[in-house]
Amino acid sequence: MSGLIERARKLKKTIAFPEGNDPRVLEAAARLAREGVAKPVLIGAKPAHAAEGVSFVDPAGSPRLSRYAALYYERRRAKGITQMEASEIARRPLYFASLMVGAGDADGSVGGAVNSTAETVRAALHAVGPDPRARLVSSVFIMALADRSLGHNGLMAFADCAVVIDPTPMQLADIAIATAESTRVLLNTEPAVALLSFSTKGSGKHPEVDRVVEALRILQARAPDLNVDGELQADAAVCEAVGKSKAPGSRVAGRANTLVFPNLASANIGYKLVERLGGAMAIGPFLQGLAKPANDLSRGCSAEDIFNVAVVTALQSERG
Repeated sequence: MSGLIERARKLKKTIAFPEGNDPRVLEAAARLAREGVAKPVLIGAKPAHAAEGVSFVDPAGSPRLSRYAALYYERRRAKGITQMEASEIARRPLYFASLMVGAGDADGSVGGAVNSTAETVRAALHAVGPDPRARLVSSVFIMALADRSLGHNGLMAFADCAVVIDPTPMQLADIAIATAESTRVLLNTEPAVALLSFSTKGSGKHPEVDRVVEALRILQARAPDLNVDGELQADAAVCEAVGKSKAPGSRVAGRANTLVFPNLASANIGYKLVERLGGAMAIGPFLQGLAKPANDLSRGCSAEDIFNVAVVTALQSERG
């Protein structure tokens, strides 16, 4: 994480935390402020012994509440929300933090230490909204591998491990484009994107293979400058010798730093195996496709996990 932390420190971004009274959040926020990595704003009452550099906002007494309620009403009135309901929802810490981001008062938000993923993602979608350039909200894990010869100095992007269960070819293309951008922003390198399958270049015949082949065709039409190839088996994507053997002439095979799995089952299983059996660190998941970054935590997260997610959230906010 050291390189990411140093990059985030230079940005001085403001990150909102809806679960401001959780001890893990308090510890992570204190470290962010102490190390000058970000400006943490915690939603909730200020404790008696608050860490220096950590700000607190109580939604009920905030002068921003009416503005956030109006913003939420504007975003959701087409769905039948009333102004009274918008005012009530804006008071909720999860939504207040997301509305801070949506209003431009924070650069990103990090929640989910107490709230469920469904609640956290819903607040982000309703209050921050999707990026108008994105067709889909998906997720990415950054995997830090023990072998630094793999990926980009041992770092790889895996998608989509958490959100889209059974993507269509068009959605696979959307995930690949979003993850390539995450690779640029978070890994600070150009993406080499592998569309994974149980087949390499026609070695297997099945509708599931056809779906990946169609995703590649869509990508070549929509993003002709993207360095992407598929369908590739995992070993052909990451092992140079196997890549040369199975996909000779490919600019991605054997050197991929960005892996797009064919569905959520394979992606979720894959990242956990790499983490647990391969000794990698899994950082994330991070949401892709929102107008501004709003990320979800596991409810079993540690203070270090929260700190790391905040660092990446700060970097995500630099996306133009």
